[in-house]
Amino acid sequence: MRLEAAARMDLFRKLWKARKLILVVFIPLSLLPLPLIHPTSEACCAYVLMVTAVYWVSEAVPLGAAALVPAFLYPLFGVLKSSEVAAEYCKDTTLLLMGVICLAASIEKWNLHKRIALRMVMIAGAKPGMLVLGFMCCTVFLSMWLSNTSTTAMVMPIAEAVLQQLICTGLADSHDDSETGEAPEEDNGVAGKEENLDKNQLELLYRNDSNTNPKQELSTLSEAQTGEVNGLGLRPISNQNFITHTNGHLPQVAIEIPNVKRVKMRRDSQYPTKRDHMICKCLSLSITYAATIGGLITITGTSTNLIFAEQFNNRYPDAKVINFGTWFIFSFPIAIIMLVLTWLWLHFLFLGCNFRETCSLSKKRKTRREMLSERRIHEEYAKLGPISYPEVVTGVFFILMTLLWFTREPGFVPGWTSLFEKKGYRTDATVSVLLGFLLFLIPARRPFSSSSSSSSCRNSDDDSESDPLAPMITWKDFQRLMPWEIVILVGGGYALAAGCKVSGLSVWIGRQLEPMSGLPPWAVTLLACLLVSAVTEFASNPATLTVFLPILSALSETLHINPLHTLIPSTMCVSFGVMLPVGNPPNAIVFSYGHVQISDMVKAGFGVNLIGVAVVMLAITTWGVPLFSLTEFPAWAMARNVTGSL
Repeated sequence: MRLEAAARMDLFRKLWKARKLILVVFIPLSLLPLPLIHPTSEACCAYVLMVTAVYWVSEAVPLGAAALVPAFLYPLFGVLKSSEVAAEYCKDTTLLLMGVICLAASIEKWNLHKRIALRMVMIAGAKPGMLVLGFMCCTVFLSMWLSNTSTTAMVMPIAEAVLQQLICTGLADSHDDSETGEAPEEDNGVAGKEENLDKNQLELLYRNDSNTNPKQELSTLSEAQTGEVNGLGLRPISNQNFITHTNGHLPQVAIEIPNVKRVKMRRDSQYPTKRDHMICKCLSLSITYAATIGGLITITGTSTNLIFAEQFNNRYPDAKVINFGTWFIFSFPIAIIMLVLTWLWLHFLFLGCNFRETCSLSKKRKTRREMLSERRIHEEYAKLGPISYPEVVTGVFFILMTLLWFTREPGFVPGWTSLFEKKGYRTDATVSVLLGFLLFLIPARRPFSSSSSSSSCRNSDDDSESDPLAPMITWKDFQRLMPWEIVILVGGGYALAAGCKVSGLSVWIGRQLEPMSGLPPWAVTLLACLLVSAVTEFASNPATLTVFLPILSALSETLHINPLHTLIPSTMCVSFGVMLPVGNPPNAIVFSYGHVQISDMVKAGFGVNLIGVAVVMLAITTWGVPLFSLTEFPAWAMARNVTGSL
């Protein structure tokens, strides 16, 4: 009996290890009777859609590989020609993304992001409440232009250095927590604490092992010889389970989840007081939530915004309502309200309600530990030195790109595109690619400056130091950040949408949803938001949105609701997968530092999820109505509905 039980357990283990391969084979075979019994275009398209959706949600194969399924199944089933499918995989948003990645590469290469983050934290101060708010503000700002994953990976080491200063000072001075003063004491003890902090300071390194695996890996390292960070054992990636979701413009980042026993030992022993532990939890979670909030503000803030924009413009080519300016006007108030409410929620959950104590800007109310933390932040900023020429150029390009996006077609006044005779030829991608291209040409050294005295290339590589005409960014810098998997994933979504349109599947889905016609528009939108935000906790954000957009578009057309009434809120709510480490890569990065438990993420994330859905619903029923004319069923949607019915 024992041998039989052991054999069964061994069989189960083998089946569990091969579960993804089994799913890859079983799903297409089990659904194959659908197109065989009903050999219609709608049935064939539904088969391709279901197979791709299951692959995406289960992640049985990489997201990019699953996005290639329509490329060979549509031609095989006669839904679309191979050339027609191929055309869907490269759209205007691909060029827009490439230009933004060029700017992001320049920002990272010349440490402009670190200067912005440290400056904003210096303004906020070291009081726990204000410190959290300062980190949230700088994270939101960076996440508007960079991917959520990249922003979190940039800001977390800075936050960890500040937290280590608080912890180290508390361990050495636990009896004097409440001591106040105008300035910290200058003694050998403080110097020793700062030396300890230097040893514990974290760095995030993107490493590309060309000999074994070309995929970029994110490793959290310390300067200690053991290769561990505070006992967490965050080593280079090994043969363990790690999270590979992607939620922004970075390639997939392999993130090792720390050993639970080590994390528990850290929680039990490292923190001087429970309050210190609460501060660490609050600050860590605030960064991942702020990255999500910042990604909502701009079309390029996260990949889901790009997916929505391109699918909407493809489905409704006559609707000239979604551009950088209109999206920003709608989403910026949402982000501000969410930022304040999320900060209040995290403060209440981890720091209590004593805002006077945690948010005071008075120097007389600062403890010794807080003043040491402020000094540490100032020291980190001083290490950057004076602002360099490449940082100035990057900042100018950043501002110029934003202004050109805003003024292209602002709506209330003629934009700069009105200066051209032919209309409709220039988009946000035109600006993005032009400025990105110039970054490959402009030298990183100030003109007419001597190479020996120039400090502008202190962050550059050896090639740029030897070449006075080395550009701001190189192709390697661009390639390191360019998320080709996201490009293919978005293209797969466009291909699915095109197949649904040509085959008539979208019209069929809309007819099946006619019983919902009795619901008011706000109720339909609320149901869509709740459904999408629930699914995205367990599936990747881009895959979830790609599956739901065609369905929600067909539903809106059937119910004669302005499609923007359901599509925009759903696009925003798909980013609210913040309750679990697997919800998105920023969650996993924050969890890997060991300050928070899964229960903390669930508790805090549930509140943030409710806040997000409530604020998005408030926006779409108030200032979204006049901005997008949501009270009427637009002519461009009516034309699409009539064409689809034919």
